[in-house]
Amino acid sequence: MANLFDLTGKTVVAIGGNSTLGGSMAHGLAEHGAKVAIVGRNMEKAEAVASQIKEAGGEAKAFVGDVSDLSSIEKAADDIEQWSGGWDVLLNAPGKNSSTPFMELEPEEWDDIMDVNLKGLVFTIQLFAKRMIDQGRKGSIINISSVSSTTPLSRVFTYSASKAGVNSVTQYLAKEFAPHGIRVNAIIPGFFPAEQNRKILDEGRINSIMAHTPMERFGEPEELKGAAVYLASDKASGFVTGSLLRVDGGFGGMTI
Repeated sequence: MANLFDLTGKTVVAIGGNSTLGGSMAHGLAEHGAKVAIVGRNMEKAEAVASQIKEAGGEAKAFVGDVSDLSSIEKAADDIEQWSGGWDVLLNAPGKNSSTPFMELEPEEWDDIMDVNLKGLVFTIQLFAKRMIDQGRKGSIINISSVSSTTPLSRVFTYSASKAGVNSVTQYLAKEFAPHGIRVNAIIPGFFPAEQNRKILDEGRINSIMAHTPMERFGEPEELKGAAVYLASDKASGFVTGSLLRVDGGFGGMTI
């Protein structure tokens, strides 16, 4: 029987693959045979993730790129193309957050977060998808959204708005790219112990989140691997596009 989750021969570009959640998904994709390009603005962290993948028997290489500086992303794309010839999967996992209350929000902070979470994601997709189409490569684009995109959280107004935009972009581009055989989906993680979540979690907030999470715990980064592998695999999810896959312990079915 064919292995539905075998990614052997596939190249994955993991934007933000040097982050806690992005790195975990990159590991999962490599564990299933994918060759993974780890792209991040912090080269030291990107190289650490790539080294861990290689130590586990996988194939990976680190590249520097910052989605708020699209020239650096274009340079990364050129370098990855030289390294691997092209790519089959684009994982978009960059993220920037802030707990600034709405009435204290300044335009500069709004622009800073949107430049990474939404604008950077859109133009990264444009760049990488164009090259996939030019090469006639079918494949998968996986965007990382957030539970706050559908259940707005008061302390992360700009972040929530940006991730709601990610959901819309995902569903629009699923239609746009379907004729080219490129599937576009998003993963909606719940609360995971990532750096940006820790900044907004005090005891009262933790208690509130747990009260609205049926599984009554935070997610572990490793629990995002399966969703990423599923959406990356043409065999497992070849007829899945425009979906918003929740990995949130049931939080999305509750209200807060």
